[in-house]
Amino acid sequence: MPATLIDGSALAAATLERIAAEVRTGVDAGLRPPCIATVLVGGDPASHTYVRMKVRRAQAAGLATRRVDLPDTTTTERLLTTLQALSADPEIDGILLQHPVPPQVDERAAFEAIAADKDVDGVTFASFARMAEGSTGFSSATPGGILRLLDEYGVELRGIEAVVVGQGPILGRPLSALLAAHGATVTACHALTKDLRSHVERAELLVSAVGVPGLIPGDWVRPGAVVIDAGYDHGRGDVDFEGAKDRASLITPVPGGVGPMTIATLLDQTVAAWRTHV
Repeated sequence: MPATLIDGSALAAATLERIAAEVRTGVDAGLRPPCIATVLVGGDPASHTYVRMKVRRAQAAGLATRRVDLPDTTTTERLLTTLQALSADPEIDGILLQHPVPPQVDERAAFEAIAADKDVDGVTFASFARMAEGSTGFSSATPGGILRLLDEYGVELRGIEAVVVGQGPILGRPLSALLAAHGATVTACHALTKDLRSHVERAELLVSAVGVPGLIPGDWVRPGAVVIDAGYDHGRGDVDFEGAKDRASLITPVPGGVGPMTIATLLDQTVAAWRTHV
């Protein structure tokens, strides 16, 4: 029996509708709207596309936006100064630093320049520590969106055998921490993992976040598994969708699965930050 599709677009739309209603209520009561600042360094076309999309979604939900675009030649010092100024600005509720940044910039130092109460993308060490401990705070936007999808579709994480393929600092690593904090038994696979297939075949919950189309053949998927494909490259995911959909119980499409929930989670966390600032 074919897997049920996990519709990230539908859940994202419902989340954005809820956000818009909350913002309207606040503004009608005389509050300023929540504001998210986006910071983009350089001219990478894909990054510009992502930022435009996030700004449009934010404005459609009633949020104010402040866009800061810096040149390719930006130094770490200049970027830190920009982020520190935004962190100190009482009109800003959330800060998004679009990544990756140019190679001359210390990305980790830049992330750490974002105030914890405005880290709505969950990229600082403080946010990672809270995720690992399962405490309150802002989760990384894509991992947080994935957890919301799993909750929406009734996936019980306590005791589940989860395999996360890809251990990048923005997605795979924080997701592994989040899943463990929610009671999953997590295997973290990466470029040095031997015999990837044997790990994937054990997974009751499989998440792939590498960005290599077709990395995981469909016949590796355990029958009945939940498959979250967070990889994306030219419209294709890491998992062979056609091969996997007849084995999995639940599966995300690419696109339309994880991606829409990343933006929805980012904006939802911005509104949560706004509640504490107004």
